Amino acid sequence: MATLQGVPVLILKEGTQRTVGRDAQRMNIMAARIIAEAVKTTLGPKGMDKMLVDSLGDVVITNDGVTILKEMDVEHPAAKMVVEIAKTQENEVGDGTTTAVVLAGELLKEAQKLLDQNFHPTTIAKGYRLAAAKAMEILDNFAITINVEDVETLKKVAATAITGKHAEMAADRLAQIVVDAVKKVAEKRPDNTYKVDEDNIKLEKRHGGSVADTQLVDGIVVDKEVVHPAMPKRIKNAKIAVLKASLEVKETEIDAEIRITDPDQIKKFIEQEEKMIKDMVDKIAKVGANVVFCQKGIDDLAQYYLAKAGILAVRRVKQSDIEKIAKATGAKILTDLRDIKPEDLGTAEIVEERKVGDEKMVFVMGCKNPKAVTILIRGGSEHVVDEVERSLTDAIKVTKAAVENGKIVAGGGAPEIEVSLRLKQWAPSLGGREQIAIEAFANALEVIPRALSENAGLDPIDILVNLRKAHEEGKTTYGVDVFSGKVTCMKEKNVLEPLKVKKQAISSATEVAIMILRIDDVIAAKGLEKESKAGGEEKKEEEEEETTESD
Repeated sequence: MATLQGVPVLILKEGTQRTVGRDAQRMNIMAARIIAEAVKTTLGPKGMDKMLVDSLGDVVITNDGVTILKEMDVEHPAAKMVVEIAKTQENEVGDGTTTAVVLAGELLKEAQKLLDQNFHPTTIAKGYRLAAAKAMEILDNFAITINVEDVETLKKVAATAITGKHAEMAADRLAQIVVDAVKKVAEKRPDNTYKVDEDNIKLEKRHGGSVADTQLVDGIVVDKEVVHPAMPKRIKNAKIAVLKASLEVKETEIDAEIRITDPDQIKKFIEQEEKMIKDMVDKIAKVGANVVFCQKGIDDLAQYYLAKAGILAVRRVKQSDIEKIAKATGAKILTDLRDIKPEDLGTAEIVEERKVGDEKMVFVMGCKNPKAVTILIRGGSEHVVDEVERSLTDAIKVTKAAVENGKIVAGGGAPEIEVSLRLKQWAPSLGGREQIAIEAFANALEVIPRALSENAGLDPIDILVNLRKAHEEGKTTYGVDVFSGKVTCMKEKNVLEPLKVKKQAISSATEVAIMILRIDDVIAAKGLEKESKAGGEEKKEEEEEETTESD
């Protein structure tokens, strides 16, 4: 509200809250830091888990940063911005979500100290941008180059992503499964780089057994059972037809009325329908198919004829599964049976129905060149299976990043300390106020090894002092070994991460920190929604009164 010659002028609606200047910055920084503190204790192999209970009482137990933030019902707009960077990190590289969020919180904490010393937010933002660009350069300089054939190194990368989660007890086995799966679906490009589509790796969950029972299937596992009990349950040297069409008599597109004057006409109608269905099945059998996967329905009569012809059929298969089956077996997806030819069929050594846990599933195995594979996840309970699935998703994405980018770095806080040290050495060459912002950025990076040591019950001051000393001596791969409580070579300890994960975490954290710093005015239209609801109810009541009066 403003005043003009003593007369109040209403600019914003009543109930709108406005926070300006330092107060707005302080509130936003505080909200972002609270989000970072919430996930900080989950960082690293010795990080703790969070139990999240939603409004329906469903429970999720995890230490996966992005899962925690997705399940949390965050209200504050600045806090929502921090949750968004975790989602971006997850979508881009699959791991490092907690690192990105914790780093963003620490960058804002360091910025708050500078704001209290009357630094202008744009000066801090400029310093942070310069520091982030230099950090990328420094990371590139000491990254280790690998290739897709370096299976042992890729296994270490996958195992690092799994360590610290529920699946850790079978980390070696799961890492081997992940690397095998990624290698099978990796496609070589003309420029000798690789492309990995993680959608071609299907994760199928079944609780029962233990995590160690998780297996890789060279083909596809379909969560359906064979449609007819008289059909064969196992077929060797399978010739597979993949249909998008239904094996049913189609209803006419137009509304038509048929007058029947003779009972024989009904009989002819039924016979014609039967003939149409029999013709469909005959076409499938004629081209040599002995397995049918159908996205839509299969009529009861069609099931009978298929069973009579010794064909195994599965109906109502998901679109995504249909595409994966086609990729794995080399089949062509058919939308019309009129076009079916022997070369349209896919091949697999075995197609069989198996009982896994309480339910039956159909396994398509032994595909010649499987461009789509399945990991069948097992575990003692539903919560365990869900957490193993999250671990495997992260491991697949980091292995993909390592294969595609071809560069990795040591873990355990080693990259952050190295970048921090190099930035502190580089900052004085720039001079000006930005130098202090770059030093603040370098200090913020130390939060990762500090959080790793705190979560492992170690003294963070001792760890940081020893880490700085090691890196000043040129030991770029030295980080925090949370198991022995010492500073050691992370490469020798097999703790490796893709370079892309670190780069994405630093760039995402920097961007969100700068965005929050540049906000100096928060206008929150609180109460407006309630007013509109109340207004709507009043209007409804008025309409009801009018209706009653007119009656």
